Amino acid sequence: MNKLIYISDNDILVRQIIQTFLEKEGFRVVCFENVDLLYSAFLDKECELLILDIQTPDSNNFMVAAKIRQLSNLPIIMLTTRESEDDYVFGISLGIDVYLTKPVNPVRLVAHVRALLIKAELNKHVPAAKVRSQLSYADITIYPDNLITHCKEAELKLTKTEFQLLKFMFEHQNRAISRGELLNKIWGYNSPIGTRATDDTIKRLRRKLVAADSKVLIDTVWGFGFRLRTKG
Repeated sequence: MNKLIYISDNDILVRQIIQTFLEKEGFRVVCFENVDLLYSAFLDKECELLILDIQTPDSNNFMVAAKIRQLSNLPIIMLTTRESEDDYVFGISLGIDVYLTKPVNPVRLVAHVRALLIKAELNKHVPAAKVRSQLSYADITIYPDNLITHCKEAELKLTKTEFQLLKFMFEHQNRAISRGELLNKIWGYNSPIGTRATDDTIKRLRRKLVAADSKVLIDTVWGFGFRLRTKG
């Protein structure tokens, strides 16, 4: 594939193993011992996929992942040595594509990398007629095929998960949507962990809508889910 991949992991052995397997598959790989070095390199030259270790002790990888997600919809894989529900919920709500627990099986990791890159490549080739499609509600306009959201004349920066959730609500703007339906449509499953991910994503969307001075509000339908309405 000859795609450029950045890896950040404080364990040099892990970096070397992953790099070896990916390079054997034809990928170009650049490794970094911490996420701050990776982020600096990303700002200078954008790669096509990230692999981040959330255990890196000298930086907040979630924060960096969030900053990168604001700039790009490239695939992100998170690696961790701990089974933390909070990390998992926070990661997927930020738009992390794959979350893997160490020790990682290199063959499975390569399979995830291939699948994510193929999906990303397919998303680039959108027919021009479809790019012009849009969804609107009050002062917010969503362009689903090029993953852009505008509030009035300014772009509203959303993570991939925030974008998908708002898009789904716009597609069903005339009715209330249950938490279960959002979980199945956005995350593909239904569980107590997923419920927290939905609520966290809704909270972040609300903050961004307020910051943009949007007329769009997301109301909570107690015991059920959420619905859209406008101010006034």
